[in-house]
Amino acid sequence: MEYDVIIVGSGFAGSTLARKFADDDKKVLVYEKRPQIAGNMYEETLENGIRVHKYGPHIFHTNNKQVFDFLKQYGPWYFYEHKVVGKIKNTFVPIPFNFKSIELLFNESEAKEIEQHLLKKYKGLKTISIFDLLHDSDDVIQKFGSFVYKNVFENYTAKQWSIPVSEIDQSVINRVPVVLGYDDRYFQDQYQYMPKYGYTRIFERLLEHNNISIRLSTNALEDLSIKDSKIYWKCQEFKGIIIYTGAIDELFHYQFGALPYRSLDLVFENYDMNYYQPSSVVNYPNEEDYTRITEFKYFNDQIIDHATTILKEYPKKYNVEDENCIPYYAIISEENQKKYNQYYELAQKIPNLYLCGRLAEYKYYNMDAVIARALDLYEKVGK
Repeated sequence: MEYDVIIVGSGFAGSTLARKFADDDKKVLVYEKRPQIAGNMYEETLENGIRVHKYGPHIFHTNNKQVFDFLKQYGPWYFYEHKVVGKIKNTFVPIPFNFKSIELLFNESEAKEIEQHLLKKYKGLKTISIFDLLHDSDDVIQKFGSFVYKNVFENYTAKQWSIPVSEIDQSVINRVPVVLGYDDRYFQDQYQYMPKYGYTRIFERLLEHNNISIRLSTNALEDLSIKDSKIYWKCQEFKGIIIYTGAIDELFHYQFGALPYRSLDLVFENYDMNYYQPSSVVNYPNEEDYTRITEFKYFNDQIIDHATTILKEYPKKYNVEDENCIPYYAIISEENQKKYNQYYELAQKIPNLYLCGRLAEYKYYNMDAVIARALDLYEKVGK
């Protein structure tokens, strides 16, 4: 069969683009290395009946109505507001840090003083960056900022990334601000939902189209090659559109060296009890080796008696030689960006090659952002 579009990867970037091209009557071939679709969003049901996210927890949230309207076409969603607590000084407190967190960790007079100073200094704001608190001229605010940084961010972030917190890009820490009030939701976005039947079902519906062919358990780079700024598919020049969502350094055979990532060691544990912990996610910033525990029953809306499954996440250095090691998060630094730019320049020389997604673009995307990126890319190249 002749294809108009070849897409490498069946995560949200690849599957969104596959559907858009297929609806436009283009013949699309999707390659997926794994034996199942959906990339890191894949869900499976265990023997105890609990549906889990195999590659770590994913919670949908967005302010982008276009993205949510797009997803709603492929299955029902239910309202879900994600809430996280962290174990700080042997007390479970809301994360992001808010006034409830303050009142649980400080005595009444200290808590009241901190809250009053914050409300006066940052009147009208709902959240504030930890870095703003650390560099505030108000001694009470600065001292509070130092407490939050040390007990919530410093060890947790260093543990996550396996490097000193001083070497971590500021944008990483700023993803979780301090909330100026009692809002204990982890996200403040307008649309916060979970797929009623799981993410895998959404992907099945996305890719269910007569114009889409899928090759599972297949490394696309065994069929694709690059020579003289041209792409060849099965030894013949391919003049259609190539969408690449995989690791860009792998595409160019690591000729400038492998890009560094943070990986995870995911450990699932089953228990014969209704619930293991007080919230869907509990962060462990300090003493424990793992960074957080997820209990899937909370956000899968599953009612199963005397059974629950948790997931412990342990930081792990990415090793490109280990096939079981997954590159989850790009390690953003000036040096790493320079290396990425070398690969990007090679990709730009190939007129029918388009990069989309976390690995291909070496950046952090929430799922709504990567869908928006895919929809935008289709508007530019699909018509």
